[in-house]
Amino acid sequence: MGHKVTDMTYSENLWLFFTLLFGIIIVPGMDMLFVLANALTGGRRTGLAATAGIMAGGAVHSLYGAIGVGLLASLLPALFNPLLFAGAAYMAWIGFGLVRSSIAVGSVGPGSARTVWRAFRQGALTCLINPKAYLFMLAVYPQFLKPAYGPIWLQGLVMGLMTVATQFAVYGALALTAGRSRDLLVANPAATAMAGRVAGLLLILVSTLSVWHGWKSA
Repeated sequence: MGHKVTDMTYSENLWLFFTLLFGIIIVPGMDMLFVLANALTGGRRTGLAATAGIMAGGAVHSLYGAIGVGLLASLLPALFNPLLFAGAAYMAWIGFGLVRSSIAVGSVGPGSARTVWRAFRQGALTCLINPKAYLFMLAVYPQFLKPAYGPIWLQGLVMGLMTVATQFAVYGALALTAGRSRDLLVANPAATAMAGRVAGLLLILVSTLSVWHGWKSA
């Protein structure tokens, strides 16, 4: 995978994806609060089970994102760049929304899962039923999956593994330190708002770079 797309190497492409991925995952949202709620109610094992469920949902999102981009690149290559530009516009729109908003965590409600298995199932469902996640993956994956880097399925596998690993690192750490993490999130609204704005800026940056590279390679 030593090929290049314009002037960005595959390694640089992966680093950019990881930076965006990490920036999005650390923004407080439904998945993060679900893990915290279950860890506070049922303990570390329940919190880790909720994390595993969200990771399973993330793996499914990554799978359909890679399949969709792969099919498009092989069957309808003429539509690849239009999808890239549309996805970049959607990412920029989300980014501007995050920059203008002030994310705050007022409280973390109680988790409803009483068993490890139920926490896992609810975590997977929480991730899978979020329609914005599907749109987001369809917007993000065309920015990073490039035929010139090698087999699309292999690139998708690498990005999927990066996604679940990052989810485990962030949400797993929250599950193990639930009490302290909750206090930090609730007591530091400025920090959570800043995290959202940084993630928004990352989205805008990546969408701008994607349009630029797509335009140069068109």
